[in-house]
Amino acid sequence: MNIDSFKALFVDQKDGKTFSEIRKCSRGDLPEGDTMISVACSSLNYKDGLAVTGDGKIIRRFPMVPGIDLAGTVEESGSPSFRRGDEVVLTGWGIGERHWGGYTQLNRVKSEWLIPLPKGLRLQQSMAIGTAGFTAMLCVIALEDHGLKPGDREVLVTGAAGGVGSAAVAILAKLGHKVTASTGRKEAHEYLKSLGASSILDRSVLASPSNKPLESERWAGAVDTVGGETLVSVLRSLAYNGSVAACGLAGGHELNSTVFPFILRGANLLGIESAWCPVDRRKAAWKRLITDLPMDLLGQMTQVISLEEVPEWSAKILKGQVRGRVVVDVRT
Repeated sequence: MNIDSFKALFVDQKDGKTFSEIRKCSRGDLPEGDTMISVACSSLNYKDGLAVTGDGKIIRRFPMVPGIDLAGTVEESGSPSFRRGDEVVLTGWGIGERHWGGYTQLNRVKSEWLIPLPKGLRLQQSMAIGTAGFTAMLCVIALEDHGLKPGDREVLVTGAAGGVGSAAVAILAKLGHKVTASTGRKEAHEYLKSLGASSILDRSVLASPSNKPLESERWAGAVDTVGGETLVSVLRSLAYNGSVAACGLAGGHELNSTVFPFILRGANLLGIESAWCPVDRRKAAWKRLITDLPMDLLGQMTQVISLEEVPEWSAKILKGQVRGRVVVDVRT
């Protein structure tokens, strides 16, 4: 590509209002960093939707190129770890928030944020996984570290039709778990079953407040992408010594629970954070993704959009109108 002229999607503010636009840039506009990347693709996550629309306080300084993921090819490197032509992946580390993100055809980043493209993956596949799939894998690993094994009891995934949820359903089913997928979208039932869900639970069941501190033991474990009342409901129904990996707040950030699940059933609430995850853990999670996330199902849950379509799709993802994963092809 022409590294002297390229396009990027910027989010900026004027008169207190947030807006986004495509701008032509030159390499002199690039941020600091020791490695220049020719970006092939990025992805659209819920967090990106908040950033692009301005509905969440994600971006720390304006103007900013959003996009918390990117994959591409090294153009220039001042690091001995990478050289021109290497294919690399970057998720998290504050890109799209404090540092230019993935919605650009060219970027300059710190080499320590990069990992080599995992063997067996193409660049577009790595972004079909992206932060969402990576987070789902971290959730599964955390549950396994706390004793989760395939058995008679169900494993619950909330917000199952979203990016993290879809990946979690597919991974858990591949590993032999009996997966219950919770969603409020009737049109997604067959999709979730095709990913491996054994049963579907309407999200209203979990979102309804209860005066009971505990419910009947049901879930061996859970991946919760919703938070709020849904997470409280999951905690009430965890089986003895069960764990829930919590990684989202689409349903609210408050946790109005009691201590009873913890002191009477030994429940574990596991917080999952992916942006600042150490490199060794990142590599281990990506290695697991290659074996435990079926690539045919990854393709089934993925849509590809252009850079120009990001604002429209950002609004859609916040309204719960996006199923699975969205790859942003920045080259078109």
